[in-house]
Amino acid sequence: MRRLWLLFAQTITVALALWFIVATLKPEWLTREPSTVRLESTAVPIQEATGGPDQSAGYRQASQRAMPAVVNIFTTKEAKQPPHPLNNDPLFRQFFGDGPGQDERQFSLGSGVIVSPEGYILTNNHVVEAADEIEVALADGRKVSAKLVGTDPETDLAVIKVELKSLPSITLGRLENTKVGDVVLAIGNPFGVGQTVTMGIVSALGRNHLGINTFENFIQTDAAINPGNSGGALVDIQGHLLGINTAIYSRSGGSLGIGFAIPVTTVKTVMEAIIRQGQVVRGWIGVEPQDITPELADSFGLQKSSGTIIAGVLKGGPADKAGVKPGDILLSVADKPVSDTISMLNLVAQLTPGDKVKVTVLRKSRETQLDLTVGKRPRMKQPRLPEGE
Repeated sequence: MRRLWLLFAQTITVALALWFIVATLKPEWLTREPSTVRLESTAVPIQEATGGPDQSAGYRQASQRAMPAVVNIFTTKEAKQPPHPLNNDPLFRQFFGDGPGQDERQFSLGSGVIVSPEGYILTNNHVVEAADEIEVALADGRKVSAKLVGTDPETDLAVIKVELKSLPSITLGRLENTKVGDVVLAIGNPFGVGQTVTMGIVSALGRNHLGINTFENFIQTDAAINPGNSGGALVDIQGHLLGINTAIYSRSGGSLGIGFAIPVTTVKTVMEAIIRQGQVVRGWIGVEPQDITPELADSFGLQKSSGTIIAGVLKGGPADKAGVKPGDILLSVADKPVSDTISMLNLVAQLTPGDKVKVTVLRKSRETQLDLTVGKRPRMKQPRLPEGE
């Protein structure tokens, strides 16, 4: 028994000695590490951390996508002036040269949008109107002469063409998906400073009765549009074309936050017609329409103000031959209701010349249907709001 006790005591002594040595030389061996669970770090994207997508990246990508398809347009035309009476005086010519009676070249500046890799470019009619020469400066620095394919003064659109292939062209957007408040970018060459991108929103859709063009259905935007932006692109945040910038409302000549663009729906129809046949052919009935005001509605005893009053009828025109008379109120064209003058013009313009259609008029409080043969609308020029090329 004593022997077992002695063995136990020696074992305890050796164990304490070992513990003392370890505690003195390697104390960390005696420290118990708490068990841990390793967590993988997860990177949070900036757009999620800030509560929404990184919009600046979207604007940048839209600009980079659309800018190569937007060009600068330079036009020149000869300004013919009558000869000065002193031009034949040798003494006058010795000091003043040929005098002011000689031809002078006038320059104009605008923008355009490449709509086809084959070189078709959309712009405003007033940018290239009466130009003797047209030069296009591409976004990559190349300059090339262009020829006029056709114009449509009543929508202020024109198509020109350059003889280059595989050009960067813009993608047409979908106007039906566009809402007031959507962010848009305007791209052009304001004041000739170089290609510029401005940002704003869609302020309104379907603007008309502005007196800019005959056929109006403008996109209004507060994206800065200045002289030189005419014919440039209004694009959505995908870089798709929503409209062609055409005019500004301004008393000073600079942007006041009210700009107008021709919508892509009109642009597509006009562009295809010009490329296909050199012009836009529209229906015409030969009347002078007038909107129905509350005062006119009272004087005619009308219960509603829809329709348009025929203030005048062109003698020998389609409406005259069909029996339409001044004072008639046009209610429908080809079974489609007429709400006002603008809708009447648009309905008639969509008709094919030579087709026979029925029109409904209100005459002396009685509705009458008349058969009418559609004519071809003559080309006209329209006044414009203050704007610069």
